[in-house]
Amino acid sequence: MNLISKDFIRNIAPQLDLLNTLGGGIAQAMLRIDKQEKGVVVRVAAPSVSPENFHVVLNNNVLTVFAEYRHSAEDKLAAPLFTRTLTLPATLDLSRIDAVFEGQELHVRIPYHNAATEPREINIKQR
Repeated sequence: MNLISKDFIRNIAPQLDLLNTLGGGIAQAMLRIDKQEKGVVVRVAAPSVSPENFHVVLNNNVLTVFAEYRHSAEDKLAAPLFTRTLTLPATLDLSRIDAVFEGQELHVRIPYHNAATEPREINIKQR
C-alpha cells in the first residue's frame, strides 16, 4: 500500500532541497582555479545545482559566478544558493571568456592574452 504518491514526492522535493541549501547543506559550492598553458579554468562544483541555475557575470575585470534556486522557471522570486567573486589579472583575455557545463561542474575558461600583446624588450641591432 502506497501512502505517499509520486506526485507528492515530486512536489515536495524542491522545497526540501531549498531548505537544506539555506541551512548550508546541499549546494556548498567548491571553486578551483587551474592554471594551464593557454589560460586558466575556473571550476565550480555545486552538487544538485542544475546548469540552468548557474550564472556567470563579467564586469570590467571582476568575475562573479552564482547560482539561484527557482521553484519553476516562471517564478520571479529566487533564492541565492552561492556567490563567488574573483578579481581577474590583466594577463587574461577577457574578450574570449567562455563557460561550459561538463559533467557536474561549471568550467569558465579564460585564455591568456596573445604573446604579441605582452610587453617585451626589443633587441637593438647595429648596422
